[in-house]
Amino acid sequence: TKTISKCYVQVTGMTCASCVANIERNLRREDGIHSILVALMAGKAEVRYNPAVIHPSAIAELIRELGFGATVMENCGEGDGILELVVRGMTCASCVHKIESTLMKTNGVLYCSVALATNKAHIKFDPEIIGPRDVIQVIQNLGFATSLVKKDRSASHLDHKQEIRQWKRSFVVSLIFCIPVMGLMIYMMVMDSQLADAHAHHNMSSEEMEALHSSMVLEYQLLPGLSVMNFLSFLLCVPVQMFGGWHFYIQAYKALKHKTANMDVLIVLATTIAFAYSFVILLVAMAEKAKVNPVTFFDTPPMLFVFISLGRWLEHVAKGKTSEALARLISLQATEATIVTLGPDNVLLSEEQVDVELVQRGDIVKVIPGGKFPVDGRVIEGHSMVDESLITGEAMPVTKKPGHTVIAGSINQNGSLLISATHVGADTTLSQIVKLVEEAQTSKAPIQQFADKLSGYFVPSIVAVSVVTLFAWIIIGFVDFEIVEKYFLGYNKSISAAEVIIRFAFQASITVLCIACPCSLGLA
Repeated sequence: TKTISKCYVQVTGMTCASCVANIERNLRREDGIHSILVALMAGKAEVRYNPAVIHPSAIAELIRELGFGATVMENCGEGDGILELVVRGMTCASCVHKIESTLMKTNGVLYCSVALATNKAHIKFDPEIIGPRDVIQVIQNLGFATSLVKKDRSASHLDHKQEIRQWKRSFVVSLIFCIPVMGLMIYMMVMDSQLADAHAHHNMSSEEMEALHSSMVLEYQLLPGLSVMNFLSFLLCVPVQMFGGWHFYIQAYKALKHKTANMDVLIVLATTIAFAYSFVILLVAMAEKAKVNPVTFFDTPPMLFVFISLGRWLEHVAKGKTSEALARLISLQATEATIVTLGPDNVLLSEEQVDVELVQRGDIVKVIPGGKFPVDGRVIEGHSMVDESLITGEAMPVTKKPGHTVIAGSINQNGSLLISATHVGADTTLSQIVKLVEEAQTSKAPIQQFADKLSGYFVPSIVAVSVVTLFAWIIIGFVDFEIVEKYFLGYNKSISAAEVIIRFAFQASITVLCIACPCSLGLA
């Protein structure tokens, strides 16, 4: 008896079905090669060969000679079929043992575990020797009812609608409140510069100076220490902090719980501290009845939230687009297949409807006109036109006759076909496309990985720098008060030197935090 071994070869450079046919045709002629199956989307060839005659490396070399890239894949466990079943009617551990031991004795079953609590069985098998229907038959023969675990074909996990809604809402809320804050800021800047000009050219009459000062309505104090500008900014900032920043707070909390610092943590830190600091400063100024309005940072949170939530919203919209395509692809898969048993001379003996997941390699599947091909396969009997536009984008139907390959998900048009299944389950072209798109979505672009890695260091280091700033200024202040006095303009002479220093130090460290936040914009 000749022993037949199996190997997998990764093939690169295949562009279409004719490449596949070319490889299969040429390799079949070689000595020692028993059979070959090439999957285009997976870029994989499964070769069964006689090890006494030929080696996998020689097979790869043969493929390379045809002008494709080929490497032998080491982990041959790729070909294992995996089956998830629901088993009903088990009452105790001995039932579990009975099923497991019977299955393990069955030729072709590699691994099997049955859980009594969940009524589930997880089975690995070699699709060359045994198929899912045989496994189910074995369990049913023992007297248990079995069915497949129903897969969720709706692809609901790919739906980004909720996230898109949530970030859009977050963005709109922040934007509504951000625009007035920006307006106030710009107005203040313009007024300040006009005042500066006025002071520079002392040739203004006192009436004009008065007029300019009175135009600084925003600096007018509602209560001692509380200017119109600060009061309005505060009112506009609160809703943004609460509604616009809600999701950021949740994410940041989760990140900190796992002892990691991501972008959200920095955003939350900067906005919260800016808000809290400004609020406290206002209260202090009111308590002191300060003449000079304190410098607040109420403009920081709304602007940050606007930019970041806009970024997140766009990101989810883009993801949603890809996912939509994926969901459509998944919906193309057929759910059932008609399996037929053939007698001599291809006479139909019987046919049965089974779940697509139960189709085994080598099964004969009948596809009626207007039906979808459930699996990839080769035509054995019948002539028809097939619409393969879902894979190839080609609007014209393609003629199929015995020997031609068909693709799962494509639609049979006018004739009834019998096909022999070559790729089933996760190996079909359609499943491979779905898998590729899913992988493309889950894998990050290298630059994104780099940014995530950076932000991991970025956040703690910024916090550290701002803390250092805080203490540095406190120390400098107590050592040499004049420096602080020089930079900290307009402080009230009535308050103690220590308070001035601490206030100045806080202002400096908050500034560091807030200025670091636009960097997080860059990263975002």
